[in-house]
Amino acid sequence: MPQQISRCRRAPRPRRRILAAAATVSLALAPLITAASPAAPLPAYAAPATAAGGVTAEKRGSLPGGGSYVLFEPARWNGTLLVWNPGYGGSGAAAASAGPSAAVNEWLLGKGYAIAGTTSSTGGWAVKDLIANQPDVLAVVRAELGEPEEVIAWGSSMGGLTSAAIMEAHPDSFDAALPLCGSVAGSLPMLNGNLDGSFVLKMLLAPGDERLELVNVQNEAARQAAFRAVLEEAQSTPEGRARIALAASVAQIPTWTQSSQPEPSARDFAAQQEQLHAAFMFGVISPRQPLEARAGGNFSWNTGVDYAQSLVHSGNATLVRALYSDAGLSLADDLGVLASAERITADPDAVAYMQANATPTGDIDGPVLTLHETGDTAPTVAQAGTYSERVRSNGGNGLLRQAFVDRPGHCDYADAEIAALVTALQQRLEEGSWASLAHPASLNALADRIAAEDGLDRGGSFTHYKPNSMLRPEREVGQ
Repeated sequence: MPQQISRCRRAPRPRRRILAAAATVSLALAPLITAASPAAPLPAYAAPATAAGGVTAEKRGSLPGGGSYVLFEPARWNGTLLVWNPGYGGSGAAAASAGPSAAVNEWLLGKGYAIAGTTSSTGGWAVKDLIANQPDVLAVVRAELGEPEEVIAWGSSMGGLTSAAIMEAHPDSFDAALPLCGSVAGSLPMLNGNLDGSFVLKMLLAPGDERLELVNVQNEAARQAAFRAVLEEAQSTPEGRARIALAASVAQIPTWTQSSQPEPSARDFAAQQEQLHAAFMFGVISPRQPLEARAGGNFSWNTGVDYAQSLVHSGNATLVRALYSDAGLSLADDLGVLASAERITADPDAVAYMQANATPTGDIDGPVLTLHETGDTAPTVAQAGTYSERVRSNGGNGLLRQAFVDRPGHCDYADAEIAALVTALQQRLEEGSWASLAHPASLNALADRIAAEDGLDRGGSFTHYKPNSMLRPEREVGQ
């Protein structure tokens, strides 16, 4: 059986509301910033001013297991703590961040939230390290502020996955999670989908090109450059464009991926293909070498995969068939090439590592609210569909709500959108039920109010959306 995230059930713990203004704390104070201070751009890790006219104390330090932490104390604590987990690029930053932006951090502190964050000492795919850091971060908070009334794990991209995994790894310590643009169905489904797209592209366009390393990558930079060269050459011909569309479709890349361009119409197949091509490198040819180094080998496989069926269930079959027809290519012949191509197997130990770090089971004890862009490519929005299925299979459907904004992008959220989600999740913790808190109309009204009253950027609109599930949702090696 595959290794799974270890779990221990929450034991009842005493709750007490502690206001920082009345508590005796021993923070090593950084320079205090008041709301009256001159306005200046602030990085996400800077100590922000509070919107309520109070002061904010900042504490930074190192963690026993490596990495660093930051803790911001509001002038009057509402009892809730948010612990931020960074994405892939920020996991090894020199200074920890406590949220997605300076404006959101400032807004949270003004509303009375304590905010903390952590980094890994190693960077990269640091999910294991970030999960392990959580008890130490919470120990700092308890020593400095007292026992939180509620603790929320949140983060973006890889940090979104980490937040979902934290709910399973530390259910005794965390009450809720807010994963933003996260691969919440896990690393394995995401990376198997990437393998599918790269496998199809290589087998149909350059099967003998050894630079196009699919797994067990030895030279990531050369691999990336080679895939880009093959991709760009193929895009110049009708045959290449059709094959790119097939490869992108089995990887579940959406047909609107570029925020600078309007959404293609349902029958504008040329424009849809351009969107698939533009997102292919970012969405499919993601770095593998550093992840394989952590896992100790190859964690992806395509044994038993029927790519004809993958196309049928991708939602893009009509698009691909039209492009093949226009190019004068036989789709059946290409699918036959794929069917006869030698398959890739995975190292079970590497698979077990990536399942643990992390492929969530969906077994949650507290509320989780996820946010995705419908046109995200890394991860694709299908991650939300598979995570929902897992939560439902564990009987937790009433705990999960999923929000969507209908646009391309990866973690490109407006500050008011994020603030609305935090507010909705806080209300869910206080009221004990979701009711209509996470309904798109409720979130839009809340984001409108926050933008008007507090001056945060509004962004777009939350929308009703039912995502497909991952084509490769497995939690164990398929043989």
